[in-house]
Amino acid sequence: MLSFAGAIEPLRIANRVAGREIYVWKLAGEGGSSATCSNGASFRLDMGLDEIERDDTVLVCGGIDVAEATSRPILNWLRREARRGAAIGGLCTGSWAVAKAGLLDGKRATIHWENQDSFLEEFEEVRLTKSVFVVDGNRLSTAGGTASIDLMLKLIAEDHGEELANTVADQLIYSSIRTDQDTQRLSIPTRIGVRHPKLSQVIQMMEQNIEEPISPADLAEDVGMSTRQLERLFRRYLNRSPKRYYMDLRLSKARNLLMQTDMSVINVALACGFASPSHFSKCYRAHYATTPYRERGSHGSHPAAPQRLSI
Repeated sequence: MLSFAGAIEPLRIANRVAGREIYVWKLAGEGGSSATCSNGASFRLDMGLDEIERDDTVLVCGGIDVAEATSRPILNWLRREARRGAAIGGLCTGSWAVAKAGLLDGKRATIHWENQDSFLEEFEEVRLTKSVFVVDGNRLSTAGGTASIDLMLKLIAEDHGEELANTVADQLIYSSIRTDQDTQRLSIPTRIGVRHPKLSQVIQMMEQNIEEPISPADLAEDVGMSTRQLERLFRRYLNRSPKRYYMDLRLSKARNLLMQTDMSVINVALACGFASPSHFSKCYRAHYATTPYRERGSHGSHPAAPQRLSI
């Protein structure tokens, strides 16, 4: 819902600041009646999968389980409108639907960092980046959350000037406008709460080499220290060994792939650097208290009713 509101509100404010209707939008969806966010809020749709004007822009807003929500009629509609010349974009996981329609092949794009691993496995023809948003010709994509605001401010600036875009940002109390050069995740030192250059360098190497893990000895040598020094560094700042930290990274990626793709458990294991399914299953169970097979089977099951909060 944040991605959705972040796309709509800048346009509404732009109209208000300009004193005239410079942007018009409609909510479209399969069935044409209503759409419900993952937080339970529902919106009345203005139209179904009808034909649009050639100079319109289609922005697909996606949430969790985007693969299940992306039906064949939606894919056919996106392809048809793209053939007719419409600009097509994806907000958050909406980029997955646009890529599934084949509309991002050969293009630069982005998607929420949590979905990057599964996206890379599914769409090899897309040049995936870690930017907060990407505009490549008439294809647009955002990483989700507040990144929709950044994209809209860029489009407003291109259409009607920087002054209007800055005024809209002020109305939103949005003080740090990002560009497509900004990355969506915090830097490694910020994420781990430690500013140690060699530690950050080793963690970056780990994150970039999940499928073929590098030994602690080689990691230490690459940053100019002994294996024992590297061990002490991890123990001091992260309270675990380099091997344990690396394993946690690999298992986290494996869980993402299990939850977000249809990859077989064997292929997930290989993609995360495990030589055998049995070793993968053993490590996964020790970390998550369940097996990879049960994890996939439980995906989509409904949890117990949560406590209600009235807002």
